[in-house]
Amino acid sequence: MAQVTIYTRDMCGYCARAKRLLDEKGVDYKELNYSEDPTIRKEMISKANGANTFPQIFIGSEHIGGCDDLFALERRGHLDGLLSVGL
Repeated sequence: MAQVTIYTRDMCGYCARAKRLLDEKGVDYKELNYSEDPTIRKEMISKANGANTFPQIFIGSEHIGGCDDLFALERRGHLDGLLSVGL
């Protein structure tokens, strides 16, 4: 399975939704929480090509986007393939 990284912050409904979908799929992901370590925001913005909202999700080294982008991949039937193979 591909390495999944998700940048989150506390009290974020979109972060909770994205993590719930990944949990339902049995995905083991690395969570980097801004609320616990504010220094990660600069790293996230740089890796996400300027995106500064939470969550920001990566499968392998590929930036997927935020919660809506993750669910769009799921609706199109592409998420499972990306998770199983990686990018």
